[in-house]
Amino acid sequence: MIFIDTGAFIARYMSKDKFHKPALATWELIEKSQDKIFTSNFVLDETITLLGRWADSSFAAARARSIFNSASITILRPGKYDELEALKLFEKYADQSVSYTDCVSFVMMRANKIERVFSFDRHFEVAGFTILPSKLT
Repeated sequence: MIFIDTGAFIARYMSKDKFHKPALATWELIEKSQDKIFTSNFVLDETITLLGRWADSSFAAARARSIFNSASITILRPGKYDELEALKLFEKYADQSVSYTDCVSFVMMRANKIERVFSFDRHFEVAGFTILPSKLT
């Protein structure tokens, strides 16, 4: 099982992103592996917003529709308990500027026993998860 973070989506869709090439290679490996793929509505919120800012709303909406319609990506949605647990982590990692969205991701990943994350964000490693790709360039 693999959780997809915002940076992985951004790097996939934005050719000018510094992680674009490793992102494409990692996406290809994930698709070939047939691992179950997860993300969250919080991650998608960030992704759609950033794509809209850096490209335009039509570009962002088209990518969002593709993700929402994907048969291979499960979108996790936190409940109140998850969000309250994420607040505890938000406070715990305050000295490292971890985002609330990342904290929600940590909670949902643990709840779903997801140990690997496709991300370019070191905060996931700090929280005890395995980051793909393993070598960040």
